[in-house]
Amino acid sequence: MSGHKPFGGLTKDWPDARRRRVADQSAALADEMTLRELREALDVKQQEIADSLKIKQPAVARLLGRADMHISNLRRLVESMGGELDIRARFPQGDVKIANLGEEPQPKK
Repeated sequence: MSGHKPFGGLTKDWPDARRRRVADQSAALADEMTLRELREALDVKQQEIADSLKIKQPAVARLLGRADMHISNLRRLVESMGGELDIRARFPQGDVKIANLGEEPQPKK
């Protein structure tokens, strides 16, 4: 996650009222929502995401509206909002967490 700011660094100057509101909204997160809805529920501004990702705010707006994107971009976006991306495949026999999707490729030796 090089070049990224930890979410705590983005939120350290938030007033207590905003922290409480975010905590309340986070507790009420739905099982399924769009990235825009998630951002709004977490009370994270597009500019905060832009600063974390080192991109411009309009690019964040476009990214949040996409229906299809690279997993690495989705991972970065989720991490910029303070989350961690976990991808699972569901089978009748059970769920399997898919490892290494969206991670930086390891250099060949």
